[in-house]
Amino acid sequence: MAAPRYRAAGAELLLVEPLDMFTAVFHRPSGITHLLTEPAPQILRALADAPLDAGALLARLSRDFDLGNPGDAEAMLLARLAELEAAGLVERV
Repeated sequence: MAAPRYRAAGAELLLVEPLDMFTAVFHRPSGITHLLTEPAPQILRALADAPLDAGALLARLSRDFDLGNPGDAEAMLLARLAELEAAGLVERV
């Protein structure tokens, strides 16, 4: 069985505004504004181009960020993906 892939909600559904250490993301369908901190905005940007599985997403983020211990980084990424999915900002495909 293939690993699940994730994609960010379409750009037309999100209004994104950096605010110092936060990024405000207004989700048009729900009318909710989410305040995100790293690495959530970077995850959304990485998933905006094409769906990725967690391994490919981790590899992409690792090129630009020091994610620390690979085992911890994978667990952190899966937790952030679950949070973003619950908020409707990311979906599993």
